[in-house]
Amino acid sequence: MPIDLSDYEAKTAEAVRLFWANRSAASLKQAEDGKLDQGERAGVTSGKNMDGFVQLIADLVEANGLHDAEVNTSRALVTLPGYFRPTKDWDLVITRGGRLIAAIELKSQVGPSFGNNFNNRTEEAIGTAHDFWTAYRENAFGAQPRPFVGWLMLVEDAAESRRPLPRVRGRHFKSFPEFEGASYLGRYEILCRRMVQEQLYTNASMITSSRAGGAVGEFGDMSEITSLKRFVATFSGHIAAEAAQ
Repeated sequence: MPIDLSDYEAKTAEAVRLFWANRSAASLKQAEDGKLDQGERAGVTSGKNMDGFVQLIADLVEANGLHDAEVNTSRALVTLPGYFRPTKDWDLVITRGGRLIAAIELKSQVGPSFGNNFNNRTEEAIGTAHDFWTAYRENAFGAQPRPFVGWLMLVEDAAESRRPLPRVRGRHFKSFPEFEGASYLGRYEILCRRMVQEQLYTNASMITSSRAGGAVGEFGDMSEITSLKRFVATFSGHIAAEAAQ
């Protein structure tokens, strides 16, 4: 049976539209309450910005035949054991009959500050994956096939995120040439590509969206290899294979 991508483009457009709408609503509410967070943080504290992507993933699970799976997002149900730390709360965890089917991180970043946030996101993503797979190797989840481990991020498409960055300078050694002149969007694309290459994630994808275009659901990809379509297809294939057992 072919995998079902569940009309992912239309559903992603709606998820993107909801992302920007929820950010605006959170900022407006805090302004009305007189509790506006510093900078762009006001749009992040509602905790619902990526809910549209949760629904997309749930639809893919259902469309590809895993009807008895549980798609968990509540904090009590997304806590998984770690190896270097006791536990890690994931954004979305899918289980079936006591087995872990998938663990997915859903992240976002908007301007105006991209520099420090990029470094933090990078360290977090790499550390989370290394911790997870070490715990898996040490049988923290019991004897089971490798689950799908995904990392999906939405980054604002803006002048600041597309601007080529100054040459990377190191006192002792040179950075890899791919980073020379790369924008923050370019750096995220490299991150996603290399995290999959190094088998830290089953699939890692980044989508871009401007504030104006995002308000009507517009989004884009930086490359085919880190595209949302590849993420959706890889995830759907994993779910279909599980459903066939």
